[in-house]
Amino acid sequence: MNIFVARLAHTVTDLHLELLFGHFGKVERAQVIYDKATGRSKQFGFVEMANETEAQVAIAKLDGAPLEGSRIIVKPARDRE
Repeated sequence: MNIFVARLAHTVTDLHLELLFGHFGKVERAQVIYDKATGRSKQFGFVEMANETEAQVAIAKLDGAPLEGSRIIVKPARDRE
């Protein structure tokens, strides 16, 4: 399941997301999105988890949780149109 994570502090890295979501199950991929021109975080990212049940638990537990001084938004990612 692909999960959207927003309101990330500029200091959050892929590893932060992998470790955080790893408490709830196997993380296949964790990626913070960066601006190509500036190299700065766009303050959102995606986490892909293998097990949908574990992903749903992670979403429920982490939405609104503090991370590096910011309360993150966590929800299922929408498919691109």
